[in-house]
Amino acid sequence: MAALDDDLRWRMYTFIRAERRPVTRDEAAASVGISRKLAAFHLDKLVDAGLLKAGYQAAGKVGRAPKVYEPTDVDIRVAIPQRQHDVLAEILLDAVVAKDVSDEAVKAAAQRGENLGTNERDKAKLGRLGAERALTVAEGVLTRYGFEPAREGPTCLRLRNCPFHPLAAKAPDLVCAINQAFLNGLLDGLEAPSVRAVLEPAPGECCVRLRGD
Repeated sequence: MAALDDDLRWRMYTFIRAERRPVTRDEAAASVGISRKLAAFHLDKLVDAGLLKAGYQAAGKVGRAPKVYEPTDVDIRVAIPQRQHDVLAEILLDAVVAKDVSDEAVKAAAQRGENLGTNERDKAKLGRLGAERALTVAEGVLTRYGFEPAREGPTCLRLRNCPFHPLAAKAPDLVCAINQAFLNGLLDGLEAPSVRAVLEPAPGECCVRLRGD
């Protein structure tokens, strides 16, 4: 957390996460408007903290291979005093699977998403939403919930990160169904029938995309 408590480092870190590929020092420097030398200093601090990993890009026939950076899989949590929400979540997940109450869990997720969407709609005083506007609103909401959304065209929103990843690895069918129901509930609460959450799993990303008509 101390390593990210610097505006330049935070901006470079979020830029590199958003790129989803190894980023050179020159690219990182340009993203925040600083020199390559200063960028290298901050990038190496992030490597030392375990937030980034460094390597070398394959070089062409001329010149040295450039040093590149990409995110690690580290999961950062801060709680004082320490909390164990993940343990409770795993216990509840085990209970849902053991008692075969998956349908009830999916319904609860849809209702939770709908409540969130309704609250957002009321707070922002939203009018009629077409697909593009609905995706823009959903993008803002989901950013706050850790999904790291990325627009893939006017009517498609890709979710680069799954906030439920540790649990999704344990029970992927159930967690992905809950996730999809939650996101469709959000769209229902926003009154955006022209956009739906569809299952399109991709390695290292959320299993759901939001697609408009």
